[in-house]
Amino acid sequence: MPLALVALAVTAFAIGTTEFSAMGLLPQIAHGLDRTIPQTGWLISLYALGVVIGAPLLTAVAAKLPRKTVLIGLAGLFTLGNLLCAVAPNFAFLAVARLITGLPHGAFFGAGAVAAAELVAPHLRARAVSVMFSGLTVSNILGVPAATLLGQHLGWRAAMLVVVAIGLLGAAAIARFVPHLPSHPGAGLRSELATFRSGQLWLALATVVFGCAGLFACYTYITPTLTDVAGFAEGSVTLVLALFGVGMTIGNVIGGYAADRALRPSICAAFLAMAGALGLFALTAHNRWSAAATVVLIGLAGFATVPTVQTLVIQKARTAPTLASATVQGAFNLANATGAWLGGLAIDAGFGLTSPSLVGAGLSLLGFAIAAVSWSVDRRTPAAAAVAVADQPVGAGPAGSEPAGTAAATG
Repeated sequence: MPLALVALAVTAFAIGTTEFSAMGLLPQIAHGLDRTIPQTGWLISLYALGVVIGAPLLTAVAAKLPRKTVLIGLAGLFTLGNLLCAVAPNFAFLAVARLITGLPHGAFFGAGAVAAAELVAPHLRARAVSVMFSGLTVSNILGVPAATLLGQHLGWRAAMLVVVAIGLLGAAAIARFVPHLPSHPGAGLRSELATFRSGQLWLALATVVFGCAGLFACYTYITPTLTDVAGFAEGSVTLVLALFGVGMTIGNVIGGYAADRALRPSICAAFLAMAGALGLFALTAHNRWSAAATVVLIGLAGFATVPTVQTLVIQKARTAPTLASATVQGAFNLANATGAWLGGLAIDAGFGLTSPSLVGAGLSLLGFAIAAVSWSVDRRTPAAAAVAVADQPVGAGPAGSEPAGTAAATG
């Protein structure tokens, strides 16, 4: 495994830790800044808003810069944002700092995914992307529980300072191990935006928004479901969520390997598996052991989709993939908001705490349907163009093409 991929994964670990640990640190932040829990919850929304704003904006601004320079800059901005959070004197300052911290999130994963794909042979691209995203999944096993525990004992500022240290380590590792990756000669805002003329690209993004909303419909309400339905003590929920992170990590690896062999079938299979796991959870949530086991399956199936759809978007926007790849992160955040909203509607309608998992199963099936339609369209597209650019680096071939092996697998 190239050390450059490890360097990208370290920064992804830091980003994942700061994004998800804020949920566990809300009580400490609220107490420290004399705010209510609902008010402090806006910090999570502001981070997501920063992701949505920053993904296209920063990607467009940095379109002509070498990717290594962009990655170091984005890691530095993320680290600075966390430092501002750690020293925030009041809630308003912290709110702005959280927004700043979220700005480089989507742009980093967008540029990082493209860089990871360029660092390896064409038939290993999905696995390379999954290695980078492993930092995000491992953060849910180690980083988030550790940050929550540290925040409970030493305060939330100490937890954020640790993330600052990890961010600095990631930026230094990128500077040391990631090779020079020049931007494409035709790179620029116009060429990046031109990729969005592809109907297949929009289908891929729609697959993310609707299909992955299923995961978030369930996960948003996982804590009250585990305590009120499965019967877990509040102190045990962290362990179950760590198991969810284990499932995420395994699914991320499986998704990367499967996508390199048969991209389209892997996407469809992942969404079908996620629908099945979410539907099953409505039944197994009433027992602690079966609920914990199903949570692992949900994490596994849910994150098997990540390297597959990220790789698909990179391929469909081959001539200028960075903005499209970054937009996937905005799509994931939109899926988060949509799933949480629809799951909440089901609870408010009186269907109980297990109803969001059934809503999630339906959304995952919708994602599968969109992926199947997209696959059908691809099967009617001549593969000659894809074969012609199979060995070209990302950013060097015609838009809409796919690597060798993938084109054959997807028909």
